[in-house]
Amino acid sequence: MRQRDRGKQSKEYPRLTHPLVRDEKGGPLRRATWEEALEKATEGFRRIKAEHGPDAFGMFSCARATNEMNYVAQKFTRVIMGTHNVDSCNRTCHAPSVAGLSAAFGSGGGTSSYEEVEATDLIVMWGSNARFAHPIFFQHVLRGIRNGARMYAVDPRRTSTAEWAESWLGLNVGTDIPLAHAIGREIIHAGLANHAFIERATSGFEDYKAEVEPWTLSAAEKVTGVPAEAIRDLAHAYATAERAQLCWTLGITEHHNGTDNVRALINLSLLTGHVGRYGAGLQPLRGQNNVQGGGDMGAIPDRLPGFQNVLDPETREKFEAAWGVTLEPRHGRNLTAMFEAMESRELRTVYCIGENPAQSEADTGQAVERMQMLEHLVVQDIFLTKTAELADVVLPATAAWCETDGTTTNSERRVQRVRKAVNPPGEAREDIDIICDIAARLGHEWKFADSEAVWDELRSVSPNHYGMTYDRLTEHQGIQWPCPSTEKLEPTYMHGRLWETDPDKRGMPAPFGIVKHDPPVDLTDEEYPLRLTTGRRLDSYNTGVQSGSYASPLRRGEYVELCPEDAELYGVSPDEEVRVTSRRGSVVAPVWIDPGLRPGLAFMTMHFPDEVDTNQLTIESNCPIAGTAEFKASAIRIEKLPVAAAVRS
Repeated sequence: MRQRDRGKQSKEYPRLTHPLVRDEKGGPLRRATWEEALEKATEGFRRIKAEHGPDAFGMFSCARATNEMNYVAQKFTRVIMGTHNVDSCNRTCHAPSVAGLSAAFGSGGGTSSYEEVEATDLIVMWGSNARFAHPIFFQHVLRGIRNGARMYAVDPRRTSTAEWAESWLGLNVGTDIPLAHAIGREIIHAGLANHAFIERATSGFEDYKAEVEPWTLSAAEKVTGVPAEAIRDLAHAYATAERAQLCWTLGITEHHNGTDNVRALINLSLLTGHVGRYGAGLQPLRGQNNVQGGGDMGAIPDRLPGFQNVLDPETREKFEAAWGVTLEPRHGRNLTAMFEAMESRELRTVYCIGENPAQSEADTGQAVERMQMLEHLVVQDIFLTKTAELADVVLPATAAWCETDGTTTNSERRVQRVRKAVNPPGEAREDIDIICDIAARLGHEWKFADSEAVWDELRSVSPNHYGMTYDRLTEHQGIQWPCPSTEKLEPTYMHGRLWETDPDKRGMPAPFGIVKHDPPVDLTDEEYPLRLTTGRRLDSYNTGVQSGSYASPLRRGEYVELCPEDAELYGVSPDEEVRVTSRRGSVVAPVWIDPGLRPGLAFMTMHFPDEVDTNQLTIESNCPIAGTAEFKASAIRIEKLPVAAAVRS
């Protein structure tokens, strides 16, 4: 039985209304004028670039801000500071999705639209509690189920989403590749593979077939914990469906081999032809309003706006002509690499816009230590976050929603207008205006009359967005990219070329990814016998900065969730506080009993870091391709405290 609401609110983060500066390291932040704050921010960037070179600078751009802001932020990084060291929270969550989809199809976006989930025959929710983490998208899922679609849920926990599924495959954490390989092998051996599609549109099938061959149903059951018959059932359902949607989130990507996990799922779509047609596709669900858009705008270290490769000479020539600058033909540092470079002193200054890595990074103790090594940290935000508290300069900005004009891009690649309805509080200013003011002080006069002027510059260099004028976005209530023409719209799904019979129209084949099972890095043992996995809850948002300051009728606060069997094994009761310890840190949290968990598995979130800093426990073991940390698989132990905490009501 669920416990009652704890009734405790998280820390309230004050809205920033005026600039703040720090006179000396270790000193307090104090109120400043805009002139003083901008000059201090600019001088730090100028000095460090002059003394240590362009790569001593890094930009953390914002996945909740507009496309226009992200475009200007990455342009500032590349044109003024002369480096590709720009990234955002995409690195924390869906960078493996971008890497995997790009490797297979040449594009990092999900292949389908939300409406197609309502018209499909089968929905596979893999590593995604969409009912809690993506409630708007889940309404489309429910419509699809009402229209006759079957749904399967693949997740270590029997989540709220799984309650709607025809079948729940409760796999062991970190065994997604063996499960996907077993499904693929069963499809092949049952004669259900779409060989016509495979021969026409893919490459590497024979290598893939050899890779999955050892993963029989019984072998997969031993590793994954999923019954062989359940694996067989999903394999046959997916292969025989006329149209199928495969959806995933952080349960797939937040692993040390997240990109390989994504490739394993993509392989299933290539094996069956469930891609490139209406109602059949791959959906990586984004957790913030503009994670997709930030990457599309070039706020990532290896791609220019429009997801164009920085290593391609013709692409660089186009941007060099448009921007009047020479671009280095190399990748910059991603977010993970920038944190490592802080420790080595190769990165000395960071411009952080709207991100809170001091509480969102894995192993937050180490992350904070590294940020404290910076010579110069400028934070531009709407709240005084934990990261802002570490800054030398804090600049108050506008919220992306209702205080500014622009666009954002959601998980289905749909670009939508955002319109200003109210003025920001106090002295807070538009993000783009702040960046342009600093740019001007560094000798670059960028004259953008408004957000539309920024968007039109982006359209001029990005074929994916060329046809999306503000007027057309308004007329169509949003448009999905690619949209290269102002005269017509493309289909809602991508990669229809794979079904062309003409090789010239079909283009490059989509390669199968040859990936191997690699268990979690942080192994359980006698000292750390429990597997901790992390995720989101419905009532809170990320590090709690935006959702922690209001009263909610939903349950508030953090718990360590255990199954009834483990609670009995450790002799702990609902709401009793326990110490949770990993090889990196320790926190105290009350117990929550969840029958949806299996023995040996615990669950926590990152929503309440000021109360229970879960990310002190998580491991900074990163995907070598995407740089995303293994938030989903830490080894922990729990210990009863000497004096039980009072029941929280």
